[in-house]
Amino acid sequence: MASPDRQLEAGVVLQGVDDPDTYRDMVRRIDELGFDRLWMTDSSLHARDPFCYLTLASSVSARLLLGTAVTNPVTRHPAIVATAIATLDEISGGRAILGIGAGDRPLVALGQRPARVAELADSIDAIRKLVAGEIVTRRGDGFELEEAHMRFPSPREIPVFISASGERTLELAGAVADGVVLLCGLAEAGIEWALERIDRGAASENRPRPHIALFAYGCIDDDEEVALAAAAPIAAWFPQTVPLYCELAGLDPAITQAVRDRYQGGEFQEAAAAASLLPTEFVQRMALAGSRERVRAQLLAIRELGVDSVNVFPLGDRRMDTIERFVECSAP
Repeated sequence: MASPDRQLEAGVVLQGVDDPDTYRDMVRRIDELGFDRLWMTDSSLHARDPFCYLTLASSVSARLLLGTAVTNPVTRHPAIVATAIATLDEISGGRAILGIGAGDRPLVALGQRPARVAELADSIDAIRKLVAGEIVTRRGDGFELEEAHMRFPSPREIPVFISASGERTLELAGAVADGVVLLCGLAEAGIEWALERIDRGAASENRPRPHIALFAYGCIDDDEEVALAAAAPIAAWFPQTVPLYCELAGLDPAITQAVRDRYQGGEFQEAAAAASLLPTEFVQRMALAGSRERVRAQLLAIRELGVDSVNVFPLGDRRMDTIERFVECSAP
């Protein structure tokens, strides 16, 4: 268990839904506020390209670490990922983080399925070898490489963060990743359950726990109705995608099933109808959804659990307000 007065690192997670000029202004402010990391989602047709926008961010901030949150080996071949992240790392002066996962709801529109855990592991191994300058031949499930190698040098090993929610992916992340993009909601029982699986994976390889980057979706607003309306759709993602966390957070199984039946969205923002079924208490356990006082207490409890960074994914119409308020709530 971590010391309650330990200062957590902080990051911001954005989708490429803003035009380039607006995005530049947001990055400048995020930098000024002292955040450590900026993550961009890879949401296929739902948003602009993350590698392009992270490159744009690197020209605005000379300090922020820049990560994909997250790409996947289904829509992007591992060799293309290796080239893209090495290029971003070179442009940014060594500030790139490769966030990668199995893929999520946006794959549905492409007629694809998420990668299997073994395919994800193979992809990460291949990406690391390619970035290290090795020649890679691999014929397996999901992708192939034939004496593949990068024709330009990468100056360093690039940190790999695995996005994880389920048991097998959490264990894989503990075993091989430099960090974990932890998508488990904010309920203490769910975080503890996830950390136990990460630790199990780390122990299997006799290595320390990787950096735990907890993603905190939501809205911080003194108008609780506004905050709940903005945060509810991400809470609906859990019954559809990882219902175990609903059980750990105390959600009635009948509501979990009703949300699953009604969830018709691709990305979580399209799940408003399903989200309307969720009780207030559940939304507030899984997301940032309320006043600064409520969120500050929530972050104080999270600090004790042993995560290394909390990364705010602002939702709603006033996202920069939530980012600003998150800084206030995170202050020691």
